[in-house]
Amino acid sequence: MTDSLTDLLASRVSGQSLERPFYTDPEIFQRDLETIWYREWLFALPASQLTKTGAYARLQIGAYNVVLVRGADSVIRAFHNSCRHRGSVICQKAEGTVAKLTCPYHQWTYDLDGRLIWARDMGPDFDPSKYNLKPVHLRELAGLIYICLADEAPDFDAFANLARPYLEVHDLHRSKVAHQSSIIEKGNWKLVWENNRECYHCAGTHPALSRSFPLDPAVAGVSADGSTPPRLQAHFDKCEAAGAPSKFAMSGYAGQYRLARMPLEEKALSYTMDLKPACSRPLGRVTVRDAGTLLKFHYPSTWNHFLPDISLTFRVLPIGPQETQVTTWWLVDKDAVEGVDYDMKRLTEVWTATNDEDRRIVEDNQLGINSPAYVPGPYSPIMEDGVEQFVDWYVKTMLRNMAGPRAVAAE
Repeated sequence: MTDSLTDLLASRVSGQSLERPFYTDPEIFQRDLETIWYREWLFALPASQLTKTGAYARLQIGAYNVVLVRGADSVIRAFHNSCRHRGSVICQKAEGTVAKLTCPYHQWTYDLDGRLIWARDMGPDFDPSKYNLKPVHLRELAGLIYICLADEAPDFDAFANLARPYLEVHDLHRSKVAHQSSIIEKGNWKLVWENNRECYHCAGTHPALSRSFPLDPAVAGVSADGSTPPRLQAHFDKCEAAGAPSKFAMSGYAGQYRLARMPLEEKALSYTMDLKPACSRPLGRVTVRDAGTLLKFHYPSTWNHFLPDISLTFRVLPIGPQETQVTTWWLVDKDAVEGVDYDMKRLTEVWTATNDEDRRIVEDNQLGINSPAYVPGPYSPIMEDGVEQFVDWYVKTMLRNMAGPRAVAAE
């Protein structure tokens, strides 16, 4: 498959969607996992999901089962969720709180920092220090947790240094998870991203979102030529003058990540049906009420919306060739009180509806591509430059990682 996949990638026609096997073939899906998902930095969750000592959450990324846990020192760490005795899963639930990490099979017990602290009847020569949990690379960026499964993780600092000033004004360390949802979209993970990277479809399919999110392609797109329309430049200047970094910034290999603080529709202050703030208590220090949304993406696993009142983080995880999990977190200030500062239905209704609409779009897209009649079609150069940019990143990253020596995650 390596030679044929390389040929398929290299023969990709610019400005068109990918060939059918990229969205359907199990072998290419496996190569996606090995070449991208097991090598790149991935968004795991907002740190505010794990607020208490011993709070943990599990992630399944291809063959890898990972557990993230907050230690007694308040540090969040990630480990392979596999006992060093005979490999049993240690944390069985999707999330919870524990005093220690105890394997249910033979009760080998690990401290929250991964150290093996108890193993029964292992004999006098047994050295527990050789059997600590296997760690997974983890970095925290302004309240967002990223992990990497590779033996040697790629550079994270370039992204962190670019993103940190944009994120810090949102005070995510002061946030709490007001609501979390996960949905399964029966479509390839690349179709989920392609749908996200354009708003060509928004007017016809997202009536609630379109009340507040502008259909202007300059907002959803990537402005590959570096130009900024005067209206957007004026918005950037206004927000930056108030101390909120805003200007368009795109970097990383083949444009892996982007940040820009974009305006919402006129009179819209948040993602609500009445266009007013979703939470009366702000999250962060963005003093411009109509600052709009800081749009941030980082391929392959996350896009985000950071507003003056709330923040929304989204995580994409591939499950199978035609199945993807999308998880959404609605974050509010930790002192915000439900029923006083925000109403749960009003807070969540726009993106709950939008996520379900996107699920149907992706699933219909997948069904159409499954037909042998499908052939790649052209992207709109006006409305789908963001899709082209994502697909270009995918192709270039696959070719680079397939050719390079960077180590994949240890089995």
